[in-house]
Amino acid sequence: MVAAGLVVGTAGNVSVRDGDVVAVTPSGLDYDRLSPADVGLHALDGTALDARHRPSSELPLHLAVYAATDAGAVVHTHSPAATALTLLVDELPAVHYYVAMFGGPVRVAPYHPFGSPELAAATAEALDGRRGALLAHHGAVTIGADVGQALELAIVLEWLADVYLRAAAAGTPRVLPPAALAQADAALAAYRAARPRPE
Repeated sequence: MVAAGLVVGTAGNVSVRDGDVVAVTPSGLDYDRLSPADVGLHALDGTALDARHRPSSELPLHLAVYAATDAGAVVHTHSPAATALTLLVDELPAVHYYVAMFGGPVRVAPYHPFGSPELAAATAEALDGRRGALLAHHGAVTIGADVGQALELAIVLEWLADVYLRAAAAGTPRVLPPAALAQADAALAAYRAARPRPE
């Protein structure tokens, strides 16, 4: 996330679910100093199972997402283009066929304080039927079957937000109709199925 410019400092967080256990990054540790031993294990109700540090303040958000979706991993970023876009729109429309990777236009969850139950609930609601959501005045959340997929979607979402902002700076962005987005979704699914996966 740091190399891709999706976070600064200790912002953002990542989690992975394995059955009834969630591994989540700790609060306040620099990513370049993070080791596997620093990542805490928590039950689905938030109870610490094996955690030497306080978990991310967004643990409630991660748990709400796991309760509402079939995600295997959650990536939460404070990426600049995605965050800037949340100040302007209620959703990221289909300005590029990559929006199909998220299940359709990406919703912006209303602002709530970080770490709050309200933010957790709003994020889960914005992710209904989607693989990404934007958080007003805050950042972005992407989900995937694994952490690699969730991170890839976070990078794509930041790129889409940047494309939208550039187009909007010059005029009114045109969007793809639903039929074109559905066609792109089918083509992307076929592409992903044929793509070699690392072991």
